[in-house]
Amino acid sequence: MRIYRFLTGVDDSAFCHKVTKALSEGWELHGSPAYAFDAVKQCMMAGQAVTREVPDQPYDPDKKLIDY
Repeated sequence: MRIYRFLTGVDDSAFCHKVTKALSEGWELHGSPAYAFDAVKQCMMAGQAVTREVPDQPYDPDKKLIDY
């Protein structure tokens, strides 16, 4: 089964560290990053989809994706 997460945050080094941490845990980049200006916060927001292949097991919506 392939699981999917969409990481988001302010476009800063903390966001880059979040993506790097996910990659170090076996997640893979999926597609291009997304950027949008948050007019309320007056900053750029970033998003990056990541996926990971996990051993066959039933999907449980109550289970945290990090626990697969």
